[in-house]
Amino acid sequence: MSERSEQTKETIEKIMKDALSPVFLEIEDASWRHEGHAAAGAGGHFNMIVVSDKFSGVNLMNRNRMVFDLLKEIMQTRIHALAIKAKTPEEWTP
Repeated sequence: MSERSEQTKETIEKIMKDALSPVFLEIEDASWRHEGHAAAGAGGHFNMIVVSDKFSGVNLMNRNRMVFDLLKEIMQTRIHALAIKAKTPEEWTP
């Protein structure tokens, strides 16, 4: 993992923890899978599982919007792609 990707991952973790108080958070840097991809230089590729009570009563689309809104500043420069699995503790099975 590059230093930039590691910093981006740490930033994502901090933002998610501060805003959503997740009971589970996993962020995978999947940038290596996209080496040579034309847009890969525009930022990292990440997969995220975030489990939070704050998603209770919120549909899937709005959960994704919540996450994207929280990350909007770094989405412009440091993240090229982000796959999100946003669940409530009741929906999540490890």
